[in-house]
Amino acid sequence: MSDRGELNTSHQPPATSHGTAGARAFLFAGGGTGGHIIPALAVARELRQRGHSAFFVGTERGLESNLVPREGFPLELIQIGGLKRVGFRQRVATLMQLPVSTMYSRRLLRSRRVSAVFSMGGYVAGPPVLAALVARVPVVVMEPNAVPGFTNRRIARFVRRALIGFPETARYFPYGRTELIGLPVREEFFAIRPKPRGERFTVLITGGSQGSRTLNQAARQSWPLFREAGLPVHIVHQSGPAACDELRVAFSESGLDGEVLPFIADMPGAFAQADLVVCRSGAGAVAELAAAGKPSILSPFPFAADQHQLRNAEAFARAGAARLVEDREMAGDKLFRTIAELSANPGVLERMGNAARALAHPGAARRAAEVLEEVARA
Repeated sequence: MSDRGELNTSHQPPATSHGTAGARAFLFAGGGTGGHIIPALAVARELRQRGHSAFFVGTERGLESNLVPREGFPLELIQIGGLKRVGFRQRVATLMQLPVSTMYSRRLLRSRRVSAVFSMGGYVAGPPVLAALVARVPVVVMEPNAVPGFTNRRIARFVRRALIGFPETARYFPYGRTELIGLPVREEFFAIRPKPRGERFTVLITGGSQGSRTLNQAARQSWPLFREAGLPVHIVHQSGPAACDELRVAFSESGLDGEVLPFIADMPGAFAQADLVVCRSGAGAVAELAAAGKPSILSPFPFAADQHQLRNAEAFARAGAARLVEDREMAGDKLFRTIAELSANPGVLERMGNAARALAHPGAARRAAEVLEEVARA
């Protein structure tokens, strides 16, 4: 596998194949994290079911190098880095890589006869999106955050359509080109029904697949407070693999009911059992909370680009769907007090859950595929 080339373990026809009438090829741009890749894969699967072909452009070090081939889609590799929150040397390297990767992306557009480009944003999307704009290939962006990322803000006035997750995001794009469809979320989250209140109050704390140091520390500090208060809680804490062993020992010593896990494979199942979720506020997390109709305590990652996690959490708090506790405030006593207050007010929790579900957007992948077909025909 070269530094720039195709990583293709799929069995689907090449992107230039037209096996069915009206079949088209689509380029998917954006990578690095699961937040960029997983929603894009949902849209690509929808297009494949409709008889079209799709391929991805990404980097070898991003999560796309694992997830995309596993789903049977070709992956074209480019070399590109970020421009924001990076050192001078990385910025220079990126500026040198940009024209080469953009020219390579333009060759892909021609050779694969691409009808439209779908971008999730992020620095990986830069070269293929620039190539598409130069070649006058229509670009559709999905912007699930309340504030668009750097790439999407820079190209906003040139995109054919912008698929957004929050109403307030529309102001960043030209009038009439946005559509509120949300972020593709697994159907299992939408199937979760409101949970009747039981004898124990179940709290799910998750910092994502790698865990959150802030949430891990705050949870550990809160355990003695729950024990002293005698609050009947059941705590399920996803710590990430690095901190799991140490936290398991501390949790066992606390005498509380529950468990500490390095990773939760069945997150819809964990959501279904929870009365309250404590987590970060990335686009994927808040979309899952909305789909499941779960009340939450949101603690935004303070170093997220353009403070987009904070803006997402603020939007949920304004809607009455969540309590916002900023990272600098997230400590054991604050977490304990907030959970204790909410557990004592089932009516408040019910209203928060209803408010969260009102923010959900089922069928986002299907609608995104329809929009791509529309702009390709146009």
